[in-house]
Amino acid sequence: MNILVINCGSSSVKYQLFDTDRKMALAKGDVARIGMSGAVLTHKPFDRQGTKVSGEILDHIVAIEYVISILLSPNHGVIKNKSEIHAVGHRVVHGGEEFTGSVLVEHEVMRQIRNLIDLAPLHNPHNIRGINACKKNLPDVPQVAVFDTAYHYKMPPMAYIYGLPYVMYKKYGIRRYGFHGTSHRYVAGRAAEMLGKPIDRVKVITCHLGNGASIAAVDRGVSIDTSMGFTPLEGLLMGTRSGDLDPAVILHIMGREELSLHEANTLMNKHSGLSGVSGVSSDMREILTAAKDGNSNAKLAFDIYCYRLKKYIGAYAAAMGGVDAIVFTAGVGENSPPVRTATCIGLAFLGVELDETKNEQAISKEMDISTDGARTRVLAIPTNEELVIALDTEEIVKNLKQTP
Repeated sequence: MNILVINCGSSSVKYQLFDTDRKMALAKGDVARIGMSGAVLTHKPFDRQGTKVSGEILDHIVAIEYVISILLSPNHGVIKNKSEIHAVGHRVVHGGEEFTGSVLVEHEVMRQIRNLIDLAPLHNPHNIRGINACKKNLPDVPQVAVFDTAYHYKMPPMAYIYGLPYVMYKKYGIRRYGFHGTSHRYVAGRAAEMLGKPIDRVKVITCHLGNGASIAAVDRGVSIDTSMGFTPLEGLLMGTRSGDLDPAVILHIMGREELSLHEANTLMNKHSGLSGVSGVSSDMREILTAAKDGNSNAKLAFDIYCYRLKKYIGAYAAAMGGVDAIVFTAGVGENSPPVRTATCIGLAFLGVELDETKNEQAISKEMDISTDGARTRVLAIPTNEELVIALDTEEIVKNLKQTP
């Protein structure tokens, strides 16, 4: 089955066309600068050179038109007819408590996703645009929504309820939801396979370290806790997000600096994290370069990043009563040996022993980077969220066809 996987942002569309029978992407790419000058589609078939197409891409509907056209292109395409797109799977960031798994997109589902905009105002509106754009361009093709939050729905109340009056949860849904669910789900499953054990027999700590970063405790296939909370702001230090913060700090700063709610939100989400502490960049590669050149703030940012990660690993090992494997994934996790080294130093009490030669070799490749005799395995696993979305979409569409 060919599944088109779509991930929409405010001015972008990322896409991959998957052949789920072979579990491979036939083509991938993105449309950038939608609604702006210099809009461009970047496209790469699996077996040929990539290409770029510039144009006047005014909205997401036109962007999806471009995507379909390039997939059908005689020179750069991988299919010959629209009918070869059997379904579309959409990444939707927030499913609240309404969606505990992936669902076929119907009228009531769209209504509920719209109702969740208050919980994800920076993400869900763009995800909705993507769904509507695909409906316009592929009206007879089933659409499936796959939610970032769904994987964490089995967390126990003691992990997701905050220390606020309980009425705030009942009235406004204020609780820990967690994000990056498709990534945590994928790499936890791969970790179990690498260990040669069923997922329901292993305890895994998964570290998704990109510009946004989160960590999850996956106990026998179930996410029992995760670092991101009501929003993706909580938890680890990230590229531009502050992560864990005494809530009184922002109230104090708002009073001193006379910041509006919008300005305070921007401060914590866009100007903090690695970028804010270092004053250099949100990119870990640039942080490491600056630290080597003697920039003390860059070194501090790196140390905070790895220290917080290490603290969460220790906490989640305690929450699960042990750990069989620690997984590093996403841009930083897959490609930064120094982050993995600094994080694992001092974790020998958990049975962690890193093989530095393997660690240096593990760049964007799946590897066990532990010493041969280590009790707890450390794994570098490239994530594949798009494959998870494609396979969920395939399952729902096949069940739809089998329903009398």
